Parts: sequence; structure tokens; C-alpha cells
Amino acid sequence: MSTGLEPTPADLEVTESELEALIGDRALARDDHKNAPGFVIRPDDVQDVLFDLRDQAGFDYLSCVTAQQYEDRYESIYHLKKYADPTQEVSVVVPTSTDNPVSQTAEPVYRAADWAERENFDLVGIDYEGHPDPRRILLPETWQGHPLSHDYNQEKPQIVTLAEHANPLQADQRDSETDTMFLNIGPHHPATHGVLHVKAVLDGETVVDVDPDIGYLHRCEEQMCQQGTYRHQIMPYPDRWDYVSAGLLNEWAYARAVEDLADIEVPEYAQVIRTMGAELCRIAAHMLALGTFALDVFGDFTAVFQYAFRDREVVQDILEDLTGQRLMFNYFRLGGVAWDLPEPREEFFEKTRDFLDDLPAKISEYEDLIVTNEIFQIRCVDTGILEPEVAKSYGATGPTARGSGIDVDLRRDDPYGYYENLEWDVITEDGMDNYSRVLVRMGEVEESAKIIEQCIDLLEDWPEDDREIQSNVPRTLKPPADTEVYRGVEAAKGELGIYIRSDGTDKPGRFKIRSPCFHNLSTLGEMTRGEYIPDLIASLGSLDIVLGEVDR
Repeated sequence: MSTGLEPTPADLEVTESELEALIGDRALARDDHKNAPGFVIRPDDVQDVLFDLRDQAGFDYLSCVTAQQYEDRYESIYHLKKYADPTQEVSVVVPTSTDNPVSQTAEPVYRAADWAERENFDLVGIDYEGHPDPRRILLPETWQGHPLSHDYNQEKPQIVTLAEHANPLQADQRDSETDTMFLNIGPHHPATHGVLHVKAVLDGETVVDVDPDIGYLHRCEEQMCQQGTYRHQIMPYPDRWDYVSAGLLNEWAYARAVEDLADIEVPEYAQVIRTMGAELCRIAAHMLALGTFALDVFGDFTAVFQYAFRDREVVQDILEDLTGQRLMFNYFRLGGVAWDLPEPREEFFEKTRDFLDDLPAKISEYEDLIVTNEIFQIRCVDTGILEPEVAKSYGATGPTARGSGIDVDLRRDDPYGYYENLEWDVITEDGMDNYSRVLVRMGEVEESAKIIEQCIDLLEDWPEDDREIQSNVPRTLKPPADTEVYRGVEAAKGELGIYIRSDGTDKPGRFKIRSPCFHNLSTLGEMTRGEYIPDLIASLGSLDIVLGEVDR
């Protein structure tokens, strides 16, 4: 459908009235969310509307696709943003009938819809007409039913057959002059960073096709959160998504969504503590990524891997002093944090400052061991190329996007916590390769150190009578029915977002987790086709995925 409107640059703001004019009579109704105007459209208008929003209004980022079932309908919600300005948001709501839940696929508009719509079919049961690969993605193909649909029988036994692995390249895709081979990589292999099964098709040593097979660690986190109360029972779960390093970052994603949903204010003092703790987690995450990546690409266990864990352990010690735990922190609370800094405060500050003072010398060590290492450069420079427009189409975020020159970071672009009051920089590299993604993470460690140091300066001088760690939050939270919100934070691996719809009770009616690892991993085929098997391993490692967050 031609709108007759001139395309709007992605960095210019589009008003709500302009969106109404762009969508026109294709909008059946309005469905405003807490932070984004919502437009209800017909299932057969999906591509027309999304193409116009992308090409005419500049919404080039499909951040999340949420599916849910009501008593009278199914619903898909496309959460759209702009990479140039993530605060510009719009929601496209697509209802379908309960007896025929079929909606037009958005995959031709955004490649991110490929995996997202497969997940929605798998768990909720909506079919997407025209989807290029309409298979289940988390559950086996032989699974019966859809676990998040209303009629799912949880008592029914499931018999999952083991199908013989078939070459994904069909007969009409084969070249008569080549001889392809099917290769299973994982799921039980250290280079797959968890239980990831990569189905690879090779022509000699060249990668022809890659199909990441996920779901081995699917734990029904969304369903468990829908069965827990906002106030007390959900917060322990986020630590377990990215379970190795990003606990406080995960907790903040949930806290930010509910605090927006229920209009909860967070005291300034608590915001500073949150910001400091989150950046400590970011350093721990990047140290782990650095050490395991070096192990992947040149097998260095004795030096880089152990050096990275040495430095990560110091961060873990500081976080243990702050939260009482080393991995599953459960330190954030709605409206603030669980408790104040450990006493004596001077010892905590001194320990943290000692780590920050030692960090530049350690970064220099990593540069000597890794960045200038000839083997590392051969393995990483000009391998795993991810073009910026391709990365945007797949919804890539975090170091994966910034390594392709995409200047996006929610801490700066959609400020929360205390970030907008601090001095720091967003690190980008334009090499688009495995090497660039490593450089971004190393640069972000230094920026996180700057943030932590400024937070410590503030906390040291904070008046004792004004150290409010939590706002007054009702014991039972019951947001108004059908209140909807989507909020994201800049986790270590990219945008970790939470969609929540309230049904008027003290538990969410729908809880959706937008995993950055999920979307970043979906780019693997684009990065590796035409390259060699070792390049595939390097590219996978450069994404820094954690399967607990991919599968949820």
C-alpha cells in the first residue's frame, strides 16, 4: 500500500498523529501501552503496515514479538523501535480468532521475526502464513500442544521420537559439482557455550548452511513468572536467565518493567547503588566472554582463560560483599535494593577502588596477550562478518551490534538508573568481524570502571540521613487489568526486555522475556556461510551467548 508520504529519517521523531496518518484505515482500533502507542490491525495487513513503519517512519528495529491468548482471541504484538532513538516506540497488535489463529508473517520485513514467530507458534499456537521455516524452535517437532495456550494439558504424557538427522539442503538446492556433508556440532561440546546443537552443512571445509538447534535448556521461565506474584515471587528468577554473570542486570530488566507498570519511583541513592552493581556485573560478564573466547580460538587455558577468571573472581568477591551471593544475587527489589552497602563502608570502598586501580594494568596485559596476538588476529580479523543492516534486521544488540558500527546503547539512548548523570562513552567498532566484537567488550570494561568509580565517589559523600534504599511499595501489587508495558535494559549481551500484561490480579497475565542472546544467535548463519569450520567456532564464541537466556 502506498501512503504518499515522504520517508522519515530514522533519527527524526514521528508524532502519534503522523503514525495515525501513515497507518490510516488499516488501524482497526487503538491499544495504547504504557510507553508506546499501539495500533490494532488485521492479520492480512501485517507486512503492508510494517513495511510502511520501517521504510516511511524509520522503525528499523523489531525488538520483540509477543504472543498471547485471551478468552476470545489470540494476539501477536510487534514491538518496534529505532536504532537511532530507541525511545521512539510503537506497538502493532494483530488479533486472530481462537478457532483459526493464523496471521501473516513479518519475516520479509524483519529477519528477527523468523525465530520470534517460530517461538510464538511453538509455545502459544499462532500460525504465521508465509513464514519461510514454520517449525517449532524450543520444543521437539513431535511435541503435542502449545504450553502457553489455554487448552494445553499439562498432565498429558509426551513421547518424543528421535528423528534421523537429515541434510537441510534439499535436492533442488544441491550443486551437481559439489559434495556436501552434514556435521553435528554439539550439543555437548565446550565450544558451543552450553547445550547448543549446530546443524552444519559443509562443502569440504566451507560452511554452506548453518541451523542452530536450541531448546535443550528450556525451563518454562515465562510460565513460572506468570505463576508468581509481582512483589515477592518473580525477582529470584531473573538471575537464572544469564546465570553466569549478569544477575543484577537481569533483575533490573524485571524491576524496570514492573516499576513502569505500577508507577513506582526509585530513590536516587538506590539508583546509584543499582548502577554500580550493574556495571560490576558487566565487567564480570565481559571477563568471562574474553577468557572463553580465547580458549575457543587459540586454546589458551593457562594464560588468558585463567587471567580472566582471576580478575572476574575479584569482581565476584565485591558483588558477594554487596549482595551476599556470588551468582544468584536476588539483591534488587521493586522500588530499590534489598539493603545498603556492607559495613564498614570504608572497607568496601577501598576494596572496590583497589580493583579499579589495578584494572588498567590488567587491560594492558590482555592487549598484549590477545589483541596483538598473531594467531588471534588470523582467527578473528575479517571472519564472522556481520553487516550493519543485516544486524539491524535480525534485531542484534549489545557488543554484537556495536561491533558492526551500530551506535546504540540503552543506558545512553533510553536512560534509566543514574547513567544520564555520569560521564562515560559508548564503545563502537566498524570492523564488523569477530575481532571488533572483542575490542568492544574490552573497551566496555574500561567504561564500566569509569561508571563504578563515579558511583563510589557519590556514595562516599552521600548524607547518612538521605540513604533511602527502597521506596514505599505496597505489599500486594495489582496493576489495572489490561495495562501493558515493554521495557528493556542494556544487559552485558544487549537489550534484555520484559513485556508484561496485567490481568488485574497480583500475578502477570502474560510475561514475555526478550533475550538478547536469542536474537544475536539468530545471526550465526549470516556470519558463517562461505567461511570455514574454525571460523564458525570463532563466530559463535564472539556472540557470547548463554543458553539459559536463549532458551529461558
